[in-house]
Amino acid sequence: MSRVVYVNGRFVPHGQAAVHVEDRGYQLADGVYEVWAVLGGKLADASGHFERLARSLSELSITPPMERAPLEVLLRETIRRNHVREGLVYLQVTRGVAPRDHAFPAPHTPPSVVITAKRVDRAAADARAERGGAVITVPENRWGRCDIKTVGLLPNVLAKQKARAAGAVEAWFVDELGLVTEGASSNAWIIDKTGVLRTRDTQANILRGVTRKTLLQILAREGMRIEERPFTLEEAREAKEAFITGAGTLLLPVVSIDGKPIGGGTVGPVAKRLRRLYIEEARRTAV
Repeated sequence: MSRVVYVNGRFVPHGQAAVHVEDRGYQLADGVYEVWAVLGGKLADASGHFERLARSLSELSITPPMERAPLEVLLRETIRRNHVREGLVYLQVTRGVAPRDHAFPAPHTPPSVVITAKRVDRAAADARAERGGAVITVPENRWGRCDIKTVGLLPNVLAKQKARAAGAVEAWFVDELGLVTEGASSNAWIIDKTGVLRTRDTQANILRGVTRKTLLQILAREGMRIEERPFTLEEAREAKEAFITGAGTLLLPVVSIDGKPIGGGTVGPVAKRLRRLYIEEARRTAV
């Protein structure tokens, strides 16, 4: 079945979808994006993603293309037209089309909007989570505003490709102090030697993960010990367990870092339980 894409006011076949050559997202990476997990045909963590989208647009002074209600209608319609029950829906908003110039175009320039949706094999994803995944580390070399979900992702692309070449599922960025910041497309977590769950605080140069936020709420409800503070690469290697979170992976256990096993080199009980709790919560609250 052919896929359908929403592009600037029209639904078109995936193979015919296009933006103007002078779209500022294409020319200058002048845009933002957001990704929702689709669970049972519904948007997971919906409000968190809309809130982060609004913040990203505001930080870049891009005029929102529309209010939340009509945007939500378009997201749902893209999901419906692609018959996605389990998958992802992707939204990209750029500053629009204008003659190439680093400075902002005229204020009336309408932003460009693209929405795509694709299916995910949840059974395969669950099987991968049962096995766990490997992580490699790379030097932190990104710009100072990783809290904005911008389409300028070249360092992340290079890190992800290095991970793939190494047979890993993710790359963790490590800063000049030896501290893990986050993954190329996920937030990083460990369960340290004392049994405390740790993930970097969002005041640092990391993305404000929506899956992360929901998991923190679950941890508080479950009465689990959690500290939002950085951890070193050495602490990660000595951890009892590790995992990553994000809309694409939900919660994926990590069983090795740079080829060295974490814990016993197998998926730990806490990560396994938290994945189950997160998915149950996400499905219950999806809209």
